[in-house]
Amino acid sequence: MVSETGWSLHPDRALPSDPVVRPIAREILAATATLPIVSMHGHVDAGLLARDEPFTDPASLLVTPDHYLVRMLVSQGVPHDALGVPRRDRPGVVADPREVWRTFATHWPLFRGTPTRYWLEHVFVEVFGLDERPSADSADRLFDLLAERLEKPAFRPLALFDEFGIEILATTDAATATLADHADLADRGWGDRIVPTFRPDALLHVDRPGWQADVALLEQRSGVAIGGYRDLVHALEERRRAFVAAGARATDHGHLSADTTPLSDAEAERIVSAALRGDVSAADAQAFSGHMLFEMARMSAEDGLVMQLHPGVLRDHDQAVADLRGPDVGYDIPVTTEYVRALRPVLEAFGHHPGLRLVLFTVDEDTFSRELAPIAGVYPAVRLGAPWWFLDTPDGMRRFREAVTDSAGFANTTGFVDDTRAFCSIPARHDLARRIDAGFLARLVAEHRLDADEAIETAVDLAYRIPRQAYAPPKSANAFPRVSGSEHGAKEHK
Repeated sequence: MVSETGWSLHPDRALPSDPVVRPIAREILAATATLPIVSMHGHVDAGLLARDEPFTDPASLLVTPDHYLVRMLVSQGVPHDALGVPRRDRPGVVADPREVWRTFATHWPLFRGTPTRYWLEHVFVEVFGLDERPSADSADRLFDLLAERLEKPAFRPLALFDEFGIEILATTDAATATLADHADLADRGWGDRIVPTFRPDALLHVDRPGWQADVALLEQRSGVAIGGYRDLVHALEERRRAFVAAGARATDHGHLSADTTPLSDAEAERIVSAALRGDVSAADAQAFSGHMLFEMARMSAEDGLVMQLHPGVLRDHDQAVADLRGPDVGYDIPVTTEYVRALRPVLEAFGHHPGLRLVLFTVDEDTFSRELAPIAGVYPAVRLGAPWWFLDTPDGMRRFREAVTDSAGFANTTGFVDDTRAFCSIPARHDLARRIDAGFLARLVAEHRLDADEAIETAVDLAYRIPRQAYAPPKSANAFPRVSGSEHGAKEHK
């Protein structure tokens, strides 16, 4: 859908400005522009898709849940209340959506030069057909126009899913999720296109508030009584089997550290016993979380679920805000992350295992060329995830390609992931990634480092073939091909 009047998007947006490179980039982009979207790492609520109800209003769809947007406005003194972010001490209190939208529209200039601006422009013009930019003057007109659009059947979630050209979308689901929404979607024929992702973080950090309650829920969901460490592992294995049966392709792990040092069973048992009593130490909890990453890799080698690891974010940096508002309101901050020594235990054990597919993400871009690309460039079980979170920007994605291609090439990456809760921004994010890759490949063609046909083939690989291969269903295909008769085998760890 394209704006009929004053506001339009330049067809060459985000392509290189060099007059020699830009025409080549246009040709490469044209080969990927209409490819289906493979969205294998995101946070869209499966319930939103299963209910398939009209979105309630523009603010609750486009403003309040977008933590990129919220954090920028908060940084300029706009209070969370003015953006509709709920408070735990005022359950049921809902901000006026029109006022929230007015606040956002008035502050539109704050997003100049940011990826949020790019994504939102795409959403407003290409999805909703708006004909003018947000501003204090246009706020009410745009709100009314958007509200009118949202009432139409064409703007319901599943209709937009098809309009966006999404071939498959993976949600992210707690290990204790019932998966009822996925079962409902599967019954209606969406089971191959909307799949769950197993995220056990809440159960692997044994000093987290609420851990014991989550263990009790895990008992209920898995049918396994949890009296100690071995029971916990068995319960997690049972839940993984339920996820695989529901169509899951991957797991997702958001630890602070990438440490994967294994513990002895006796040490793990001691820590879990202490956690069940409620007196586990922070040091023991940190050691146990690293051990459980090792265990998750072992499980993935056995059941075939892709293991996605994205460490290095200090969650809820302002504890007072977290206590009042909950998580995911913009106060998660990257920290320096070490991978080489941290991943050595798991890679020595499973780095050559034919069943493991380990995808590594980072928000510490200093590690791209120094650590991650060399790791992916030698271990067959490893691939590099796309620039994620604070790095999924035009310049961040360019720097990623420049940093990792020398050591890892293109085939040791996994294509783009949008990592978003903002459903309507999915096509915008994939469009931007395709444009940046087109520009990078065009420069290689202009420098006579690639032929044009190779660049086009690589662009299609990055946008479509590689993510489909990397996230193939468990054990349906060898997603990370290996040379037969390899001298390396997986080491056996007891």
